[in-house]
Amino acid sequence: MRAAREEFMQFLSKEDGATAVEYALIAGIICLAIVGGLAAVGTSTGSSLNKAADGFGL
Repeated sequence: MRAAREEFMQFLSKEDGATAVEYALIAGIICLAIVGGLAAVGTSTGSSLNKAADGFGL
C-alpha cells in the first residue's frame, strides 16, 4: 500500500502534463481572440464595401 501511495505522490509532483495543458489553454484562448477579431473586422468591412457598392449604384 505504501508503494502505491509513493507512486501516486510522484505522479502528482510531475509537472510535464500540467505544462502541456497550460499551453493548450493559452493556444485556445489566442484562437478565440483571433476568430472574434476577424469576425468583427469582417462585419465592418462588409458594411463598408456594401456602402461603396451602393455609392456606385451596383
